[in-house]
Amino acid sequence: MVHLYSPAVQQRCVKLGLTSPERIRRNSLLFKAVCIPGYISYVLVCVYGINGARSFAAGFWQLLVILSVMNLIDRFLIDGYWVGHTNAWTIPGTEDLKPYITAKNKQKKWLFGTVGMAVIAMVLAAMVTIFTH
Repeated sequence: MVHLYSPAVQQRCVKLGLTSPERIRRNSLLFKAVCIPGYISYVLVCVYGINGARSFAAGFWQLLVILSVMNLIDRFLIDGYWVGHTNAWTIPGTEDLKPYITAKNKQKKWLFGTVGMAVIAMVLAAMVTIFTH
């Protein structure tokens, strides 16, 4: 999961012989190929399959709520607590590079998490509405 860390941490891990640039790139692509479609499938099944949303407004609202809750869990529990306040994600030899999630990265994640999730919810709701009507 080094691909989720900053470039400085990735470079240190390569220097320490813990991984290689190719492996980081491959794992990043695999993560995106599996997780992004997985998240999209999950929310679509919840909203349209389980909850039975049929209109753009109902789909958008429910998608936005689920995606926003997922974002909040990621920001507070995963990034804020698990990565930020435990040693579970510490890579030996990179402790001096903490915090792994910098203030700049946190800002980007919060921006994408708020604006980005609204855009994703809108696009998904529009696509489902177009393809089902």
